[in-house]
Amino acid sequence: MPDAPIPVRALILFGPPGSGKGTQARLIQQRLEIPHISTGDMLRERMLADDALGLSIKRLVDAGALVSDELANQMVEERIQRPDCAAGFILDGYPRTLGQAGAICRKLTLRGIGWVVVHLKVDYNEIISRLAGRRHCTQCGAVYNLTSSPPKTPDRCDVCGFRLAVRDDDAEMVVRKRLEAYDEQTRPLVEFFSAGGCRLLEMNGAGDSPAVIARRICEIVA
Repeated sequence: MPDAPIPVRALILFGPPGSGKGTQARLIQQRLEIPHISTGDMLRERMLADDALGLSIKRLVDAGALVSDELANQMVEERIQRPDCAAGFILDGYPRTLGQAGAICRKLTLRGIGWVVVHLKVDYNEIISRLAGRRHCTQCGAVYNLTSSPPKTPDRCDVCGFRLAVRDDDAEMVVRKRLEAYDEQTRPLVEFFSAGGCRLLEMNGAGDSPAVIARRICEIVA
Protein backbone atom coordinates (compact mmCIF):
# COMPACT_ATOMS: atom_id res chain seq x y z
CA MET A 1 0.00 0.00 0.00
CA PRO A 2 1.55 3.37 -1.03
CA ASP A 3 2.59 5.81 1.67
CA ALA A 4 0.09 8.55 2.49
CA PRO A 5 1.08 11.97 1.13
CA ILE A 6 2.72 14.33 3.61
CA PRO A 7 0.25 17.09 4.57
CA VAL A 8 1.21 20.54 3.36
CA ARG A 9 2.39 22.67 6.27
CA ALA A 10 4.59 25.15 4.40
CA LEU A 11 3.52 27.49 1.62
CA ILE A 12 6.34 29.14 -0.32
CA LEU A 13 5.29 32.29 -2.18
CA PHE A 14 7.73 33.75 -4.65
CA GLY A 15 7.71 36.14 -7.57
CA PRO A 16 9.24 39.46 -8.61
CA PRO A 17 9.16 42.49 -6.28
CA GLY A 18 5.71 44.03 -6.42
CA SER A 19 3.97 40.84 -7.59
CA GLY A 20 1.69 40.86 -4.55
CA LYS A 21 3.42 38.27 -2.35
CA GLY A 22 2.87 40.29 0.82
CA THR A 23 -0.81 40.94 0.07
CA GLN A 24 -1.42 37.27 -0.72
CA ALA A 25 0.43 36.14 2.39
CA ARG A 26 -1.71 38.37 4.63
CA LEU A 27 -4.96 37.18 3.02
CA ILE A 28 -3.93 33.54 3.27
CA GLN A 29 -2.81 34.04 6.86
CA GLN A 30 -6.30 35.25 7.75
CA ARG A 31 -7.93 32.24 6.08
CA LEU A 32 -5.61 29.49 7.32
CA GLU A 33 -4.56 31.09 10.63
CA ILE A 34 -0.87 30.30 10.23
CA PRO A 35 2.11 32.70 10.58
CA HIS A 36 3.20 34.89 7.69
CA ILE A 37 7.00 34.93 7.63
CA SER A 38 8.39 37.79 5.54
CA THR A 39 12.14 38.08 5.17
CA GLY A 40 11.57 41.67 4.06
CA ASP A 41 9.84 42.47 7.36
CA MET A 42 12.60 40.75 9.33
CA LEU A 43 15.25 42.73 7.47
CA ARG A 44 13.40 46.01 8.07
CA GLU A 45 13.25 45.18 11.78
CA ARG A 46 17.00 44.66 11.77
CA MET A 47 17.51 48.00 9.99
CA LEU A 48 15.48 49.78 12.68
CA ALA A 49 17.80 48.29 15.31
CA ASP A 50 20.43 50.73 13.98
CA ASP A 51 23.33 48.44 14.86
CA ALA A 52 26.24 47.43 12.60
CA LEU A 53 24.28 44.56 11.01
CA GLY A 54 21.22 46.75 10.54
CA LEU A 55 23.22 49.49 8.83
CA SER A 56 24.91 46.94 6.57
CA ILE A 57 21.52 45.51 5.57
CA LYS A 58 20.15 49.02 4.92
CA ARG A 59 22.97 49.80 2.48
CA LEU A 60 22.19 46.62 0.53
CA VAL A 61 18.43 47.18 0.49
CA ASP A 62 18.70 50.84 -0.51
CA ALA A 63 20.89 49.80 -3.43
CA GLY A 64 18.40 47.13 -4.53
CA ALA A 65 20.82 44.29 -3.70
CA LEU A 66 20.08 41.01 -1.90
CA VAL A 67 21.41 39.94 1.48
CA SER A 68 23.65 36.86 1.72
CA ASP A 69 22.19 33.36 1.65
CA GLU A 70 23.78 32.64 5.02
CA LEU A 71 21.96 35.52 6.73
CA ALA A 72 18.61 34.80 5.07
CA ASN A 73 18.83 31.07 5.88
CA GLN A 74 19.68 31.79 9.51
CA MET A 75 16.77 34.19 10.00
CA VAL A 76 14.24 31.80 8.45
CA GLU A 77 15.53 28.71 10.25
CA GLU A 78 15.26 30.46 13.61
CA ARG A 79 11.75 31.70 12.81
CA ILE A 80 10.18 28.42 11.68
CA GLN A 81 11.36 26.68 14.85
CA ARG A 82 9.04 28.81 16.99
CA PRO A 83 5.95 27.08 18.44
CA ASP A 84 3.47 29.12 16.37
CA CYS A 85 4.80 27.45 13.20
CA ALA A 86 3.90 23.93 14.36
CA ALA A 87 0.64 23.87 12.37
CA GLY A 88 2.12 25.51 9.28
CA PHE A 89 3.55 28.77 7.95
CA ILE A 90 3.83 30.98 4.88
CA LEU A 91 7.23 31.99 3.50
CA ASP A 92 7.05 35.33 1.67
CA GLY A 93 10.10 36.48 -0.28
CA TYR A 94 12.15 33.41 0.60
CA PRO A 95 13.88 31.57 -0.96
CA ARG A 96 15.30 34.03 -3.48
CA THR A 97 18.35 32.13 -4.69
CA LEU A 98 19.21 28.53 -5.55
CA GLY A 99 21.35 28.33 -2.41
CA GLN A 100 18.40 29.39 -0.24
CA ALA A 101 16.04 27.01 -2.07
CA GLY A 102 18.32 24.05 -1.47
CA ALA A 103 18.69 24.96 2.20
CA ILE A 104 14.96 25.26 2.92
CA CYS A 105 14.07 22.10 0.98
CA ARG A 106 16.62 20.11 2.97
CA LYS A 107 15.33 21.61 6.21
CA LEU A 108 11.68 20.86 5.45
CA THR A 109 12.49 17.32 4.30
CA LEU A 110 14.45 16.55 7.45
CA ARG A 111 11.56 17.77 9.60
CA GLY A 112 8.96 15.83 7.60
CA ILE A 113 7.16 18.98 6.48
CA GLY A 114 5.28 18.94 3.18
CA TRP A 115 5.22 22.10 1.10
CA VAL A 116 3.79 23.69 -2.02
CA VAL A 117 5.35 26.48 -4.08
CA VAL A 118 3.29 29.25 -5.67
CA HIS A 119 4.95 31.45 -8.28
CA LEU A 120 3.14 34.76 -8.86
CA LYS A 121 3.78 36.08 -12.37
CA VAL A 122 3.22 39.78 -13.18
CA ASP A 123 4.38 41.88 -16.14
CA TYR A 124 7.32 44.08 -15.17
CA ASN A 125 5.70 47.28 -16.49
CA GLU A 126 2.72 46.54 -14.23
CA ILE A 127 5.11 46.03 -11.31
CA ILE A 128 6.86 49.36 -11.83
CA SER A 129 3.47 51.09 -11.98
CA ARG A 130 2.34 49.33 -8.80
CA LEU A 131 5.41 50.21 -6.77
CA ALA A 132 5.52 53.82 -7.95
CA GLY A 133 2.12 54.31 -6.30
CA ARG A 134 2.81 52.34 -3.13
CA ARG A 135 2.79 54.11 0.24
CA HIS A 136 3.38 52.70 3.71
CA CYS A 137 2.78 53.85 7.27
CA THR A 138 5.99 54.07 9.26
CA GLN A 139 3.97 53.89 12.48
CA CYS A 140 1.81 50.74 12.11
CA GLY A 141 3.12 49.21 8.85
CA ALA A 142 -0.13 49.46 6.84
CA VAL A 143 0.40 49.49 3.05
CA TYR A 144 -1.61 51.41 0.43
CA ASN A 145 -1.56 51.97 -3.32
CA LEU A 146 -2.65 55.29 -4.79
CA THR A 147 -4.40 53.49 -7.66
CA SER A 148 -5.81 50.22 -6.34
CA SER A 149 -6.19 50.80 -2.58
CA PRO A 150 -5.71 54.49 -1.72
CA PRO A 151 -6.04 55.84 1.83
CA LYS A 152 -9.28 57.61 2.71
CA THR A 153 -7.34 60.77 3.51
CA PRO A 154 -4.43 61.62 1.17
CA ASP A 155 -1.02 60.89 2.73
CA ARG A 156 -2.60 59.68 6.01
CA CYS A 157 -2.95 56.15 7.35
CA ASP A 158 -6.54 54.93 7.77
CA VAL A 159 -5.54 52.89 10.82
CA CYS A 160 -3.53 55.28 12.97
CA GLY A 161 -3.62 58.61 11.12
CA PHE A 162 0.18 58.71 10.79
CA ARG A 163 1.73 60.29 7.69
CA LEU A 164 2.41 57.89 4.80
CA ALA A 165 5.81 57.58 3.17
CA VAL A 166 7.50 56.10 0.10
CA ARG A 167 10.02 53.37 0.85
CA ASP A 168 13.50 53.99 -0.53
CA ASP A 169 13.41 50.64 -2.36
CA ASP A 170 10.20 51.65 -4.22
CA ALA A 171 11.99 54.36 -6.23
CA GLU A 172 11.86 53.46 -9.95
CA MET A 173 15.63 53.14 -10.42
CA VAL A 174 15.91 50.88 -7.38
CA VAL A 175 12.89 48.83 -8.54
CA ARG A 176 14.54 48.20 -11.90
CA LYS A 177 17.71 47.03 -10.13
CA ARG A 178 15.63 44.74 -7.93
CA LEU A 179 13.97 43.25 -11.00
CA GLU A 180 17.37 42.68 -12.61
CA ALA A 181 18.54 40.91 -9.45
CA TYR A 182 15.36 38.83 -9.48
CA ASP A 183 15.93 37.80 -13.11
CA GLU A 184 19.48 36.74 -12.37
CA GLN A 185 19.05 34.95 -9.06
CA THR A 186 15.39 34.08 -8.46
CA ARG A 187 13.77 33.07 -11.76
CA PRO A 188 16.00 29.95 -11.98
CA LEU A 189 14.04 28.72 -8.95
CA VAL A 190 11.20 27.76 -11.32
CA GLU A 191 13.50 25.22 -12.96
CA PHE A 192 14.85 24.11 -9.59
CA PHE A 193 11.43 23.40 -8.09
CA SER A 194 10.16 21.78 -11.29
CA ALA A 195 13.19 19.51 -11.60
CA GLY A 196 12.99 18.59 -7.93
CA GLY A 197 9.48 17.21 -8.26
CA CYS A 198 8.01 19.85 -5.93
CA ARG A 199 4.40 20.89 -6.09
CA LEU A 200 4.82 24.08 -8.12
CA LEU A 201 1.92 26.27 -9.20
CA GLU A 202 2.34 29.31 -11.45
CA MET A 203 -0.41 31.92 -11.16
CA ASN A 204 -1.09 35.25 -12.84
CA GLY A 205 -0.69 37.75 -10.02
CA ALA A 206 -2.65 40.43 -11.88
CA GLY A 207 -5.42 38.49 -13.62
CA ASP A 208 -7.93 38.46 -10.74
CA SER A 209 -8.55 40.31 -7.50
CA PRO A 210 -6.20 39.51 -4.60
CA ALA A 211 -9.08 37.84 -2.71
CA VAL A 212 -9.83 35.47 -5.61
CA ILE A 213 -6.16 34.53 -6.01
CA ALA A 214 -5.84 33.94 -2.25
CA ARG A 215 -8.91 31.69 -2.22
CA ARG A 216 -7.48 29.56 -5.03
CA ILE A 217 -4.16 29.20 -3.24
CA CYS A 218 -5.90 28.15 0.00
CA GLU A 219 -7.88 25.51 -1.86
CA ILE A 220 -4.65 24.05 -3.22
CA VAL A 221 -2.99 23.99 0.20
CA ALA A 222 -6.06 22.36 1.77
